[in-house]
Amino acid sequence: MDNPISKKPAGIIEKLLFGFRAPWLVIFLLITVFLGYNAAQVRPDASLTKMIPTHHPFIQNYFEYQDDLASLGNVVRIAVEHKNGDIFDADFQKKLQEITDEVFFIPGVNRSGLRSLWTPNVRWMEVTEEGFVGGPVIPDGYDGSEQSLEKLRTNVLRSGEVGNLVANNFESTIIYVPLDEVHPETGEKLDYQEFSEKLETLVRDKYQSDDIGIHITGFAKLIGDLIEGAEQVGLFFLLAIAITLAMLYAYSRCWRSTFTVLGCSIIAVLWQLGIIKLIGSGINPYSMLVPFLVFAIGVSHGVQVINAISHNRVAGFDKLESAKLAFRGLYVAGLTALASDAIGFTTLMVIDIEVIKELAIAASIGVAVVVLTNLGLLPILMSYLGTSKNGVEYEKRIEGERHPIFELFSKFTQPKWAYSAVAVALAMLAWGLINSQNMEIGDLDKGAPELRPDSRYNQDNAFIVDNYSSSTDIFVVMAASAPEQCIAYDNLELMERFSWHMENTPGVQDVKSVVYVSKMGMFGINEGNLKWFSLNRNKYVINASLSRIPDGLINNDCSMAPIIIYLDDHKAKTLQTVVDSVESFNGRYQQEGLDLLMAAGNSGIEAATNSVIEKAQHKMLLWVYGVVIVLCFISFRSLRAVACIILPLAFTTVMSQGLMAVLGIGIKVATLPVIALGVGIGVDYGIYIYSKVKEGLQQGMSLHDTYKYSLDSTGKAVGFTGLTLAIGVATWIFSPIKFQADMGILLTFMFLWNMLGALILIPALARLFRVGSKNEK
Repeated sequence: MDNPISKKPAGIIEKLLFGFRAPWLVIFLLITVFLGYNAAQVRPDASLTKMIPTHHPFIQNYFEYQDDLASLGNVVRIAVEHKNGDIFDADFQKKLQEITDEVFFIPGVNRSGLRSLWTPNVRWMEVTEEGFVGGPVIPDGYDGSEQSLEKLRTNVLRSGEVGNLVANNFESTIIYVPLDEVHPETGEKLDYQEFSEKLETLVRDKYQSDDIGIHITGFAKLIGDLIEGAEQVGLFFLLAIAITLAMLYAYSRCWRSTFTVLGCSIIAVLWQLGIIKLIGSGINPYSMLVPFLVFAIGVSHGVQVINAISHNRVAGFDKLESAKLAFRGLYVAGLTALASDAIGFTTLMVIDIEVIKELAIAASIGVAVVVLTNLGLLPILMSYLGTSKNGVEYEKRIEGERHPIFELFSKFTQPKWAYSAVAVALAMLAWGLINSQNMEIGDLDKGAPELRPDSRYNQDNAFIVDNYSSSTDIFVVMAASAPEQCIAYDNLELMERFSWHMENTPGVQDVKSVVYVSKMGMFGINEGNLKWFSLNRNKYVINASLSRIPDGLINNDCSMAPIIIYLDDHKAKTLQTVVDSVESFNGRYQQEGLDLLMAAGNSGIEAATNSVIEKAQHKMLLWVYGVVIVLCFISFRSLRAVACIILPLAFTTVMSQGLMAVLGIGIKVATLPVIALGVGIGVDYGIYIYSKVKEGLQQGMSLHDTYKYSLDSTGKAVGFTGLTLAIGVATWIFSPIKFQADMGILLTFMFLWNMLGALILIPALARLFRVGSKNEK
């Protein structure tokens, strides 16, 4: 069949592009140098506020009382372990004091909230015949002697910190480190990577020994470890480039084409990184997959271009004309596919979490850049370089050959094969639908699911969980009242009832609030008589019972008292149970003057995040598919064409959700965007294949013949791209970062099934919907 594209007149874009090739190359070079310089300045960028849904009611409540909850917000715990004894040892206490002092002076630490056995805000108290007596846990005149250590032991036992700051087996103790979000010296936001590195160099590396063990947990340390692991992503990116290089050459047998496609795709990545630097953004652990996606999209479209150029060279056209015809034949389909990608990615903006919005912006910028580099720069470069003699000869040799796999694919236009493929697809769709019902929102594992179970962070977390009674998973409910009314009897009585209600909620270990302090105060001032372990109605007696309130249990003007709920874990099911229990209590008990507001603490923030993700996941998919459907309909002006392109994508999406449920991958900040990104890339395959099907049908060919033509012109490139990208992203499975490994599994699955869906289901659905029936003899 003659190339029908050669009969079409050149458009204005083609004339502008190829009529001024040299000036365009100079412009592309200058832009690449400028943006490449800026790309080199991109730095990791992560903060707590970017990773939470700031407009959610829970988070708004938290922000309102953020200053009052400093000790319950962004916190790091450093457990100092004595490997060869207990903590009541002079040498160990000396090291503990040195570590406490070291941490105290690290920029970003909220020094007033720092708690350790060596800080004056950790105190002991007891009831005597004369009333309450107490003081700092470290006794006055401590000198490391046996008498001082024995007094320290007594003070620790009287402090109520066993299981909290001191391990149940007395072999380790915690330094509790609340953080400020703003660097106190520079006024800039806290750099988690720098802070994490300081913890490693100034604490772990300096003090860990055969006798002393250091275990560090907390959001800042987690982000620091993620960024450290993310730096290895560069190695996976280089590996993906190497794999793509080898497979591109095996596909084209032309080094010129291979390096030109790779070069243009890498330039697209540089442009994308340079632009996000210019707009004041950076790379966070969750958006680190975007450069690879930009590279993948660039390779996907670049392969289509060099494939078309090779066909044109075999047909006898020169280098310039081959590039022009390739551009003329692909720019409409390419622009449609890339517009679908870009607009589809922007639909992630419906998710009210800053890191996902930044990911959406970065991905959309990357796609816009690919339009220029791989649909603009690539054809210009190939018009100068051309396909090598070896590449042209290889293309001539294989052009008349019919590969058994593509012979198999062409059979899916036949009724028997088509209906069988649709039946199998429906069965697999049913599997996906059934299993996707078990898909859960949020974390499904203990510790930090973003990291491997055997990671240093999760081992440190396991140490703290195993040796301390107080959970690190904290859900805070804020009891808000008028100023000076938080300890009024009616308010305390409702808080006591609420505490009892939550203590009997599955997944809750313990509840701590000012109520317990008041009851202990009554118990103490009445000679330890258990009859008095209760709330008193007299406000003066209540004031007396609360004469020594620990820090953080009421705010300065007594308008808010946090109720701290310690949980078994932060799994999605546990968090939802707690939220439902709080809402149930609020629904049954309303009291004027006191509001029980959710939520703060690491688990409260995660519950808010889960809530936003649960509501956004379906909205996001509706927007993604809505945009793709509209753009496909505008391009092909046929509902049957839209159905042939979209249904294989939907099939892969449902299968991916079923796979997530089977593999125990929850829907969370890290994994939610993957399905939308997979749809964005997958639609490219369908658009390219169907554009050639449409072209063949317009020439009067039967569906079977036109699909053979489509396989020869674009199908091989689609198959190659899907396989190459799947192999490249499959290397992520070996990443030390678990959520990146999860992304690798999901993207590998989606790249392969989107490719197979396009090659198998498009012809099968076309037969089912009687596409091209007028051309059948």
